[in-house]
Amino acid sequence: MARRARKRLEVDMQKTRLKLLNDLQDMFNTAKGYAQSKDPEVTPKQRQIWMRIMAYIGQVMNSISKSFDEAQVTKDLERLEKMINEAVAKEKGRGAAATS
Repeated sequence: MARRARKRLEVDMQKTRLKLLNDLQDMFNTAKGYAQSKDPEVTPKQRQIWMRIMAYIGQVMNSISKSFDEAQVTKDLERLEKMINEAVAKEKGRGAAATS
């Protein structure tokens, strides 16, 4: 019984890991789009912020692919969310300032 539960947990963890990696890949691609944007309104500083987010996403993906520490992943995802929210807020602030 314990062996079956352990095997089920391994399968569930692998599914969770793959889903997280797919979601992070989508986030990486989105950040890459902002970082490589040809939009003249996107400043070099904003591109730099998005490149930093890309690098952090890559680190999180690497960490998840090597091992799965749920507490660490949660912490990493919270930090990533904060970074993205800050980048979006700066972009919105820039847009509001440009229209004023």
